[in-house]
Amino acid sequence: MEIGFCGPGLMGAPMIRHLLRAGHAVHVWNRTRAKAEALSADGAKVVDTPRELASRCEVVLLCLADAAAVEETVFGAVGLLSADATATRRLRWIVDHSSIPPAATRAFARRAATAAEAAASAAAGEGQGEREPEGDGATSVGWIDAPVSGGVAGATAGTLAIMAGGAAADVEAVTPLLGAYSARVTHMGNVGAGQTTKLCNQTIVTATLAAIAEAVSLAQRSGIDAAKLSEGLAGGWADSVLLQIFVPRMTQSGLAPIGAFRTFQKDIDTVAATAYETGTPMPVSSTVQQLLRLGAAMGLGEADLSAFIDVLQTPRGA
Repeated sequence: MEIGFCGPGLMGAPMIRHLLRAGHAVHVWNRTRAKAEALSADGAKVVDTPRELASRCEVVLLCLADAAAVEETVFGAVGLLSADATATRRLRWIVDHSSIPPAATRAFARRAATAAEAAASAAAGEGQGEREPEGDGATSVGWIDAPVSGGVAGATAGTLAIMAGGAAADVEAVTPLLGAYSARVTHMGNVGAGQTTKLCNQTIVTATLAAIAEAVSLAQRSGIDAAKLSEGLAGGWADSVLLQIFVPRMTQSGLAPIGAFRTFQKDIDTVAATAYETGTPMPVSSTVQQLLRLGAAMGLGEADLSAFIDVLQTPRGA
């Protein structure tokens, strides 16, 4: 299958490599072209605009920073569903791996459906009833929100967990493709359900990391070797994948970053907004949100995800 991919970053690049190894032709676009060209040696084909992907690919995967980036990539002047892209469009599915608000996802899905209907009407009008439109220009575009969990390590190993929202037939159609870099795809419900599930994931992850950082800080100030917590707690109720990954990252220096702290702030701000919309009490998440905001004020936005420990390392007596 010919596939389009927008956003070959820390997560996207290894996902693209898995698709290539699975035998797919992958066309890649990125706002910073150099990041896309870095994948040429692996066999990826670089394009100049998202619009080009719509004419070449049935499926386009997005792995972008935020809702604004998704909107511009899909609906912008040279976007996947821009007016100039409709005449030769092959695109049938947009799979959004970005983490964005559920409300934005639902709005984008509605806009995508409206754009497809408008293109179909225009194609039928131009044909004046004499013949069917050529190609797939009149087909609908299915929107699947499919945020992922597992981090860079999961993307590299091809073991990501994908939580998907969308029509059942659309999710079923793209699931074999997503299997190239995931261990599991779970259909959570209609469009937006995948993003809501990711917010649940981030609520648990950030609260857990904040607790691990507090434990590491308590151990250090109590005079014990905090680096041994991952071993000392292994197999007990406090053990987890996060404990084993992040205790070393909070007690050692020089480790390569696996994500930016600001990503957590963006997601937890979305959790807070969604909690307000749904009337959900979330006192723990509210506290974590304040820690993340404090970290941003301390200049830690681009620091590693483990930067919770830096927020808590205020010198005694300060």
